Amino acid sequence: MTQLKLRVNNQPVDAEVLASTLLVDFLRGGLNLTGTHAGCDTGQCGACTVHVDGEAVKSCSMLAVQAQGCEVTTVEGLAQGERLHPVQQAFIDCHGLQCGFCTPGMMMTAACLLKKTPRPSEAEIVHALEGNLCRCTGYVNIVAAVQQAAQAAQGEAA
Repeated sequence: MTQLKLRVNNQPVDAEVLASTLLVDFLRGGLNLTGTHAGCDTGQCGACTVHVDGEAVKSCSMLAVQAQGCEVTTVEGLAQGERLHPVQQAFIDCHGLQCGFCTPGMMMTAACLLKKTPRPSEAEIVHALEGNLCRCTGYVNIVAAVQQAAQAAQGEAA
């Protein structure tokens, strides 16, 4: 067992994990943060995307011990108390989901994009989401949700 110290959703976490434990499994099983979905287990679908030190990372391809000392944010950590993050609200408003399985990863990828590129073009949004697969939608509403979130975030910044 390895001692793991990190912050998850702005909370300190101190736990023992097997060196082989994937970050997605630690978040879901160890911390009961089930918004992070385990999809393909190969880093191809993006359903497990979280932020590690502000970067979008596929948590199925990262060991929990690699997050030692890091700040990890899951989809549960995007909201500010009861106030949804602009990306979360936009996905609701624009119906940027159907079954919802890919949604947490899409939201985390979109939030990271908007942090780096506050006013992305449609092409930039599509490019950023390339590593996230959805089997239900045609991505049109997902892209619209990211566009709305960008506009909402700009309104909040003003």
